[in-house]
Amino acid sequence: MSRSPSKVHDVAIVGFGPVGQMLALLLGRAGHDVIALERWPGSYGLPRAVHFDHEIGRIFQAAGVGEEVRAITDPVPDNYEWRNAAGESLVRIDWSGDGPSGWPTASFFYQPQLEAVLAKAAERQSTVTVRRGCEVTDLRLDEESVRLTTSGDDGAGEVRARYVIGADGANSFVRDRMDTSISDLGFFYDWLIVDTLPHERAEWSPMNWQLCDPERPTTIVSGGPGRRRWEFLRLPHESVEELNTRETTWRLLEPWGRTPENTTIERHTVYTFQARWVDRWRDGRLILAGDAAHQMPPFAGQGMCSGMRDAINLAWKLDLVLTGRAASSLLDTYTSERSNHVQHAIGVSMALGQVICVLDHDTAAARDARMIAAGADPRHALPAAPPPVLGDGVLQSAPDGTRAPNVGHLTPQYEVTHQGRTALSDDHTSGGFTVLTDGPAPLDALDAADRDFLSDIGATVVPLYADNAPPEGYLDGPDGYLPHMREHGHVAAVVRPDFYLFGAAVDGPGLKDLVVQLRQQLRRPTPVVHHTPAATPLTAVAEE
Repeated sequence: MSRSPSKVHDVAIVGFGPVGQMLALLLGRAGHDVIALERWPGSYGLPRAVHFDHEIGRIFQAAGVGEEVRAITDPVPDNYEWRNAAGESLVRIDWSGDGPSGWPTASFFYQPQLEAVLAKAAERQSTVTVRRGCEVTDLRLDEESVRLTTSGDDGAGEVRARYVIGADGANSFVRDRMDTSISDLGFFYDWLIVDTLPHERAEWSPMNWQLCDPERPTTIVSGGPGRRRWEFLRLPHESVEELNTRETTWRLLEPWGRTPENTTIERHTVYTFQARWVDRWRDGRLILAGDAAHQMPPFAGQGMCSGMRDAINLAWKLDLVLTGRAASSLLDTYTSERSNHVQHAIGVSMALGQVICVLDHDTAAARDARMIAAGADPRHALPAAPPPVLGDGVLQSAPDGTRAPNVGHLTPQYEVTHQGRTALSDDHTSGGFTVLTDGPAPLDALDAADRDFLSDIGATVVPLYADNAPPEGYLDGPDGYLPHMREHGHVAAVVRPDFYLFGAAVDGPGLKDLVVQLRQQLRRPTPVVHHTPAATPLTAVAEE
């Protein structure tokens, strides 16, 4: 049976894993007609990713599934620690408590549970259609859409969409049809990944740690509530085939007290960790996200996290383009912004891997001595790397083209009180652009056209008060936004829908200039100005 397309969807998403699910959810909540095409007939029932950070928690919050996700995750109560073969601490990265986004610094989860939450939330949207067991076998572009040829249990067919997003993994079909290239750093290590379900309830302390033993570098982390994961580096004399057996897996688990009597192995498989990214993430109506656009070693736990950042960056831009509130050239900033940021994550992951994956005993001894002498402090024990900042795109620039401090960086989220309700700030603004001001005075510089523009793009104006807030105002907390803004001499800041700082102003006219710049950048291409961030310690592993 062959079926012809009955309509042109706004967006077709190829691949319905976590990144595709988040894209469908965000775009569907914004009212766009989305169809998701997944080649497999059912959800994947085994674990893969296990970690997300505070920023990704904030994305779940923005997608309306924050409390559901909290219910299925384990926040980290202590440090992420690295130890040598003698048990000495080489580095301790504090993952306890809440991070700047108002969510736990680090959380661990079981991916099938997370996917169930995201998929159900996406499918609850009346604007979202999900077709499982539907493989995309060809695509053709015309002037107004992309035509996707599909096959599956219900026969061959065709789907049309204004834009197609390839969220279809490392072997992406969509990527293969794009005019792009791949930057590959040649970082290859094979690791045996073992996901287990211990039979007993136990407190693992530390919850997550790294054994930096040249005899066999090993990772021991949570696999989500009630689960544990071990990762074992393949040694030079071992083949993948002999490493990836049930017998070898039990032999490697035995020194850790894991036996068939007290543990169930859910999965064991060998992954080749890689470090690469696509150079061009958009080719006209074709766009990539997640593993289709980048792969990285897991040592910083940023693989899925990076895909979620892709999703929210792309979703707000597509929303503006699809509704005619921004030029299609806005989508080009998706590559420039996210590629720079993801290269930071890849660089951090590689740097950590190069410290961990040491097999020479003399080299390991020298590493251990250096890190112990640094007091296991990540600021001194780990190498330096550029900060996690967006590349050039929809960001404030000075008249000379330079970027002000903190522009393009993730902004914090604090609790504020509005109309008698105290909550994290995003719960008051419900997404979109946010204009934070120190009281109402800076807003006097905006004229009717400025206010109409902000209203048109769905921006929320948040006049903050340190005390005695009127009903229309927002009462800031004692350690909230205003102390930070005043410390930097700012009276206003514009925060993007993905929580990154568009820009800040020192006075009312400066706020007007911010709004004018934003309007100009959404309506026409943004000139590319290259910036080289200064090096900072790899404490970004904890901060990200």
